[in-house]
Amino acid sequence: MSHTIDVIDPGTAGTIAGLFHERARRTPQEPAYQRYSEKHQRFETITWKEMYDLASRWQAALKRDNLKQGDRVAVILRNCPEWVLFDLAALGLGLVTVPLFANDHPPNIRYILEKTGAKLVFLQDREQWLRIEEGGAPLPGIERIVTMDPDRWDPRGDSEIAGSGTPAASRGGSGTRISELADWLPESGKEYTIESPDPSGLATVVYTSGTTGMPKGVMLSHTNILENAFACLQYVPVYQQDLFLSFLPLSHTFERTVGYYIPMMAGACVAYVRSIDRLAEDLLKVRPTVLISVPRIYERIYAKTEKELKKKTFLSRALFRLTVHTGWQRFLHQRRRLGWKPLFLIWPLLKKIVADRLTGAFGSRLRLSISGGAPMAFSIARVFIGLGLNFLQGYGLTETSPVISVNTAMDNDPATVGRPLPGIEPLIAPEGELLVRGPSVMLGYWQDRDATEAAVDAKGFLHTGDLAQMDAGGRIRIIGRIKEILVLSNGEKIPPRDLELAITTNPLFEQAMIVGEGRPYPAALVVLNSSEWERLAAAEGLPPHHPDILSDKRVESLLLLEIARLTDHFPGYAQIRRVHASLNPWRMRDGLITNTLKLRREKLLERFKPEVDSLFEGH
Repeated sequence: MSHTIDVIDPGTAGTIAGLFHERARRTPQEPAYQRYSEKHQRFETITWKEMYDLASRWQAALKRDNLKQGDRVAVILRNCPEWVLFDLAALGLGLVTVPLFANDHPPNIRYILEKTGAKLVFLQDREQWLRIEEGGAPLPGIERIVTMDPDRWDPRGDSEIAGSGTPAASRGGSGTRISELADWLPESGKEYTIESPDPSGLATVVYTSGTTGMPKGVMLSHTNILENAFACLQYVPVYQQDLFLSFLPLSHTFERTVGYYIPMMAGACVAYVRSIDRLAEDLLKVRPTVLISVPRIYERIYAKTEKELKKKTFLSRALFRLTVHTGWQRFLHQRRRLGWKPLFLIWPLLKKIVADRLTGAFGSRLRLSISGGAPMAFSIARVFIGLGLNFLQGYGLTETSPVISVNTAMDNDPATVGRPLPGIEPLIAPEGELLVRGPSVMLGYWQDRDATEAAVDAKGFLHTGDLAQMDAGGRIRIIGRIKEILVLSNGEKIPPRDLELAITTNPLFEQAMIVGEGRPYPAALVVLNSSEWERLAAAEGLPPHHPDILSDKRVESLLLLEIARLTDHFPGYAQIRRVHASLNPWRMRDGLITNTLKLRREKLLERFKPEVDSLFEGH
C-alpha cells in the first residue's frame, strides 16, 4: 500500500471545526467514513465532501433551535457518522458537545444531563429516552430531543423520506419537544460555518468513567484535543490510505481523539462496526489497517486462542509456542536488543503456516494495532507481537485529551507505555505518583473548583493518580494506582490489577476482582464463563446448573487450584486464599463496570458486601 502523509497541523486548523473544514477542502472526494448498509448488504463509503454538505444541514437544524454559543448539547448514540456530524455541526457553532455512553445506566445519564444543563439531546430512539426519564424527576432544561430512526433517515437523501424540512415534534412526558432526525433536518443547508474560531475555547465536557464515586466532567478545549492528536502523529504516523475500524465508544476520549480526530487530521478513513458482537465478522469484511482497542478485547482473543490450543495435538501446541518465541526473538533483534539467531531462518515458514492463519482474523491488512485505556499484561502483548502484529501500548487519561505516552514501532517496549508525547513534561513525585504538564492537560472539571485544584497543582502539573517509574530511556512504566493498592492487615501491599490480569488469562474466568483491604489475606470475586464452567463441572462430576453449586467447598477448591497456577509467580502474601464465584456478568448498565470495561470497585464492593464478608469469616 502506498503511503501519503497529509497531516493538518493545529495552527492551520485552529479549531476542530477548522480541522474538518480544511480536510474537506483538501481531499473532498476521498473516503471519510464507511458504514454498513442493510439495504445493500455491504459497507458503503461517504466522502469528505458529502460529510461537509451534510454537516451544513445539521448546523441549519441546530440554528433553528435558537441555541447560543456555549450551550451544551448531548449525544447518546452508538458509533456512526451521525455521531460525528452532530459533533462537527455543534462545534462549528460554538456549542459544547457532551458525549454520553449509549448503554450507560439511566441514573448516570440523568446526572450528567442535569449537571451540564444540556439543552438538546441526540439519541437512538424514543424508547431510550423513556428509559432515561423513567423513575426520575423531569429535566426541564432540555428543550429538544432528536431521535435517529434508521428506517426513515437516509444520509444520501435517496429514500422516500429524506428530511422534510419541517421539524415535526411531539410532546414527551416532561413536555420536551421530541423530533425524529428525518423531520428535524432541513432538506439543505448553507455553507458549513465556524462561528467560534477561538482555539482555547471549551469544545467538550467529557464525564470520566467514574471507577470511584460520581463521575466528574472534564473540560477540554479545541487546543487540548488538536495538540494531543498532532503529538500522537509525531510518534505513530497515520497515512491517507489508512482504514480504521471503530468499535470503542466515541463517548470515551481515547476513541474520540485516536479514532476520530486523528484520522481526520491525517485524511484517513474510518469504518464503523455494526455491533461489538459482529466485530470478528466486520474485521474480515472491512480489512482495516489500523485497530484501536482496550486490553479486554485482546485478552478475549488471547483466551479464545488458548482454549482452541487445548483441543489440538501436542505438536500443534508446540508449533504455536515456537512461532511466538521465534517472532518475539526477531522483534528484539530488529530493535537491536538481541543478536541474530539461526532460528530466524525458519520464520517465513512459521509465519505462513501458523502466524498468518491467526492474524488473518484481523483482516490480513493490519499494519498498526494500538491498546490503551487500561494496562495490558506483558505476557499477552508478547504473544501478539510474536505473531507479527505491530502492537503498541499507550497510556493516558481523559484529563489529558487523552494520550500521555505511547510506544513507537521501532522503539517498542511492551513492558512500558512508551515515552511521553512531544510537549508532555513528566515528573515522578517523591511518593511515586506520575505528574504531567503540557498543552493537552484539561481546562478543569465542570463546575468543580475543588476537584480541579486537587487534580492540577499551582505549577500546572496534573496528578494522574498512577504510580509510575521511568527507565533510563525515558519510557514510562505504570506500576499501579495510588488508590488501587490493597494494604493487608499485616502491612503487605498488593496491586490488584496485576492479579486480576493473571487470573483472566484463563478463559474460565470472564471477570475478576481482588479484595482484601485491611484483611489478613487477599481473596477474589470472579465471574465464570458458563460454557467453560460446564465443561469443568462435567469433568469433575459436579452438577453445573444447581443453584447452590458455586458455594460448594469443592468448587472453591477447584477454582483456587487454578488461580494458584495462574498466580504462582506472585509473592506468597499475594496468593488468593478464598474465592466467590458467579455466572452473572458484571454489566455497564448496572453500574458495576465502566464503558471501557474497567471495574467500578466501590460499586462492586457495595453490591457484594455479604459475599466479601463471608470470604473473611473467622479472621
